[in-house]
Amino acid sequence: MAKPSNKSPLKKKKPSTIEEKARSFGSLLLTLLVVLFIQSFFIQGYSTPTGSMLNTILIGDKMFFNQFLFGGSTPRFIPFTEIKLPYFQLPAIREPRRNDIVNFEFPGNRDELVPSSKVQYLKRTVGQPGDVIEVKNKVLYVNSVEFPKPEHMQFSMPKMIPADYHDPEIFPKGAPWNKDNYGPLKVPSKGDIVTLTMDNYYHWDTFIKREGHKIEIKGNAQILIDGKETNTYTVERNYYFMMGDNRDNSLDSRFWGFVPRENIVGKAWFVYFYWNSEIPFSQIGRLLGSIKFDRIGKSIE
Repeated sequence: MAKPSNKSPLKKKKPSTIEEKARSFGSLLLTLLVVLFIQSFFIQGYSTPTGSMLNTILIGDKMFFNQFLFGGSTPRFIPFTEIKLPYFQLPAIREPRRNDIVNFEFPGNRDELVPSSKVQYLKRTVGQPGDVIEVKNKVLYVNSVEFPKPEHMQFSMPKMIPADYHDPEIFPKGAPWNKDNYGPLKVPSKGDIVTLTMDNYYHWDTFIKREGHKIEIKGNAQILIDGKETNTYTVERNYYFMMGDNRDNSLDSRFWGFVPRENIVGKAWFVYFYWNSEIPFSQIGRLLGSIKFDRIGKSIE
């Protein structure tokens, strides 16, 4: 007959508090990395901060953007900072097209060499590289053909700005136009050769500097690029022209200029949620009451 053992059954060793915390931190880190990977390469969330796209997109719409279409990239900035990171970008499935609603890194105000703030804008692509943009009495033409009017496009100011009024804030600097009567202006395409004169020098000054070159005037009539006298410049990138659907209340390419291709992040996909973000959480009843269920799942065109 077997003798009863005096040894107590083995107990499973409980993980220490440090081990538990390490595992939790590891799981959280892995989740964040997966979310960051998806957001970087495939889908990005975006909240509408202004009314420049009314009524196509409402203030308070929370949307998903398809980044994979134009070539998703690893993060370009350290999160919650404006510190740039070296990044890797996937090949694009296709290039942005006219009528695409896109989000993009703001290239900077008209006369800024470097954007004063790192923000993303949301606009409709109306001009591709090589297109000629013109606005006549508020009507947009691309390559001399009237641009299709978006279904929910609107004008908030019925009064027309006369064609002979030259808005000093318009792009490019010194152009004799305004937002209602604009152009014609060609959107630069890689390889375009621009003829430089003393009359159009300030049209191209900031543009050329943003492409990484030094441009200056020597004497009364000599134009120098990188120290060499020249009267031409070869464009190094492809550019796009953006406008808001709320045409009278949109700070867009008519005021700050062209958007480089590499700045374009993704194409608007659909609205995943809406509520009035101006209502504070302290008024949760009003906030929940502002939800527009008919906006949820709405595709953006």
